[in-house]
Amino acid sequence: MRVSVSAVSRWRKAVAVAGAAGGLVLGAAAPARANPMAEVASAADAGDPLDLFARVDYDYELDTSTLTRDSIGVGVGASDPIRHHQDLEFRGARHTITPRAELGVYHDTWLSIALPIIVTQSRDLTYASGVSAATSSTLRDGIVPTGGFDASDPTVAPGGDTVFRGPSRSGLDQLHLGLAVAPMNQLRDDTKPTWKLGAEIRLAIGKVARFDRNAPGSETGVGRGVHDLRLWTSVAKRRGPALGYFEAEWIFPLAMKGTSLFDDPGFGATNAGPGQIGSTGFGFALAVYEDAVSRTRVSLDVGSRIAAHFEGREYTEMWEALAFAGDTRGAGPLVLDRDPVAAGVQAISYPGISNVENYLETAASAKIRAELGSHARFSFGVDLVWKSDHAITFADAGVDLPGCSTGASPCETDPNDLVTPGTKEVNPLYVPSVDLVGHRYYSENNFGLVVGVQAQALF
Repeated sequence: MRVSVSAVSRWRKAVAVAGAAGGLVLGAAAPARANPMAEVASAADAGDPLDLFARVDYDYELDTSTLTRDSIGVGVGASDPIRHHQDLEFRGARHTITPRAELGVYHDTWLSIALPIIVTQSRDLTYASGVSAATSSTLRDGIVPTGGFDASDPTVAPGGDTVFRGPSRSGLDQLHLGLAVAPMNQLRDDTKPTWKLGAEIRLAIGKVARFDRNAPGSETGVGRGVHDLRLWTSVAKRRGPALGYFEAEWIFPLAMKGTSLFDDPGFGATNAGPGQIGSTGFGFALAVYEDAVSRTRVSLDVGSRIAAHFEGREYTEMWEALAFAGDTRGAGPLVLDRDPVAAGVQAISYPGISNVENYLETAASAKIRAELGSHARFSFGVDLVWKSDHAITFADAGVDLPGCSTGASPCETDPNDLVTPGTKEVNPLYVPSVDLVGHRYYSENNFGLVVGVQAQALF
């Protein structure tokens, strides 16, 4: 929302008087509008029929983690707790450019659109400290060949400490379309905060990320093939040169494209779809320099965020290596049986995505924001991200069905407390060599760095 010309004139005069009276560049009465939390796109206002906010974000993301596995065997007693041993190190990098726009459609009501474009994405697995080809359990179990695998040249072993290098990927995943409203707007009523409510549909439009061990360069998509719904709210309140804000969101899957890897095989599969995500965050922005005449303002913004990732299947650090080992053309150890009830094995490839345990993601951020005149905003920021340790091969063996005598359906004719092999209780996505306790993979020592640049124009 932008105020009228006369209101801006009165605002500037008030700031100038306050600055002269205090003899300071930092005007205590100036609203810190440079933070997007305080900006509201509106329409049909007197003297301002339409607002359009256009923005471009660039983010460089670096993710690292240590992949560990359960330790069992010699030296581990039957009653001893299961320990983890280091096996691999993961490093992933991604460059993303996201054009966004918000268009006012009524008083403090707007439509939004965003299109994240992944310019390039790379992923590598190397040996953890003290681990070699002779001691790595990943190589011992045949998940990756002894010489390793390099998608950029599958015919040549990568050499050095590299165990697995995926193909360079780029493209689109989702198109974000949203509708939002501000029930309260501090620029209309200074006694109230700016409170926003919004809903956003995220449509899967990009090529689904898959892995082809025979021609890895032919599959470079980055999409999940999942349509999501995002519900969000934020509250921001200015007081002099300072602004405090709070935000919360919930993201859950609505449906999957036919080409998505998140298909439910039926039978005893649990949490076959992607997990839901709930997050909350808060921050504080303080103007450190401003010139009321030119409407130049620079502010420092610090904040934090915590997100809960709920159990479901995900593209993990290991997904390409798991897909490599589950390809039916390679007769790897992770090939699945599509129908556990039918005689023999109806072989299908392991998709690579795997069940992931619940985990928390926390982040701290620091940004410098600049407001240059009435129409231009810029920011530069850094986020530090941590994830709690969690299992990334976490599928259940199946679901024990109730006895048919209870009248339940589906049911089992021979009631027991076990997942009975050869029945509908079996989960076709369960692979003992990675999902059985004692063989699971874990993602530990997670750390992420996000460097972002943002440019915004307000019309």
